[in-house]
Amino acid sequence: MDLGLMKQLAHAITAQFGSNCEVVVHDLKNADSEHTIVAIENGHVSQRELGDGPSRVVLEALQHKGEECPDDMCAYISKTSDGRILKSTTVYMKDENGAPEGVFSINYDITELLMADRAVTSLLNHKQQEEDRPDPVIPRSVNDLLDDLIEQSVKMIGKPVAMMTKNDKIEAIHFLNEAGAFLVTKSGDKVSKYFGISKYTLYSYIDAKKEN
Repeated sequence: MDLGLMKQLAHAITAQFGSNCEVVVHDLKNADSEHTIVAIENGHVSQRELGDGPSRVVLEALQHKGEECPDDMCAYISKTSDGRILKSTTVYMKDENGAPEGVFSINYDITELLMADRAVTSLLNHKQQEEDRPDPVIPRSVNDLLDDLIEQSVKMIGKPVAMMTKNDKIEAIHFLNEAGAFLVTKSGDKVSKYFGISKYTLYSYIDAKKEN
C-alpha cells in the first residue's frame, strides 16, 4: 500500500467535496489491530483522528486477513455514534496475493441534505419509506465498537441473555468471532461476563462452532 498516494487522494477528494466529506485510510498490516487509522481528512465528521481504531467493516477485514479480499462496498448508508447519517464507500487495497492490506473509506455527511429533503417531501405530502434494516454505526473507539457488536449479537438471537440456551449463546459468540470482536484487547473478559460464562466456556463455544 502506497501511503503517500493514499494521503494525496484523501486530500484531493476532501478538497473537492468540502468539510462534510471524511476520508480515512486504515493499515491492515500493522500488528496493532486497535490503532489502524494512518491517515484521515475531516475527522470531525466521525470524531476520529490518527491512531484511532477500526470500524466494523475494517475489523471484519482484519479477522479474515490473509484470506481472499472482501468485495468493495460503494454508496451505502452508515451512522456516526451521535446519529449523523453518512453516505459511505469502502475500498479494500490488496497485496500481491489478493489479500486485504489496507482500507480506503469515504464518509460523506448527508444529515443536512436529508433534513432538507424531508422538509420538501413534507411540503409535497409524500411519505418516505424507511428501511427496516439498521444502518451500521461508525464508532469513536474499539470499546464502543465491541459494545455495538455485542448488542447486535443479542438482537440476532432475539432474546435477552437470561433466556438464551447454550446453543443461542454459541450462535451469538460465533457472530462476534466472525465480526472480529475478539481482536479487541480484553474482549474475551467482557464477552464472558456479559453472557455469564467463563473464559474457558467462551473458547469452547468458539471451537464448537468451528467444528460444525
